[in-house]
Amino acid sequence: MTTPNELRLLPWSGPGDKPCYLSTDDPDGYMSRLADNIEAIQLGTASELLDEAAEALDNQRTSLDDMRCLVKELTGALRDVYRVATSRGRFRAMSDPSESAY
Repeated sequence: MTTPNELRLLPWSGPGDKPCYLSTDDPDGYMSRLADNIEAIQLGTASELLDEAAEALDNQRTSLDDMRCLVKELTGALRDVYRVATSRGRFRAMSDPSESAY
């Protein structure tokens, strides 16, 4: 996933919510596969939460506490998806310098 000497932004944070990076030339290595699997889980969770949010918004009986809980979960999922997008955007920019990361 990374080019030689490039760091991959991992889909989790380190102490103090600081970003974690992986330095490897092996996209099939244990840590690369672990990161790929976690990214897939994070994206799947975000998709499920979007469905839950649509249902909650359509249901006028959804309580304020339920909505707050859902917003908290959506915020975490959005943070994860943003990290995945940032990581993949960096990879794409490295792979094809003619394409802008934006």
